[in-house]
Amino acid sequence: MIAIHTIDAANAPALGDIRAAGSEATIRIRRSATERKDFAKYWEAVGVALKRGAVVQVVNREES
Repeated sequence: MIAIHTIDAANAPALGDIRAAGSEATIRIRRSATERKDFAKYWEAVGVALKRGAVVQVVNREES
């Protein structure tokens, strides 16, 4: 089962879910995510997921 996690200013999955993401996960980070007070924690968790094989996409434009 493929999981897609999206991180933005208003919504984000649990940090543990991001850290546990592996090769069957895609993590999308929207530009507005940098506005989060806890963004540094998410950025670190994304690094763990990347190391575990997750696909990470940084989205430069907001989707409607």
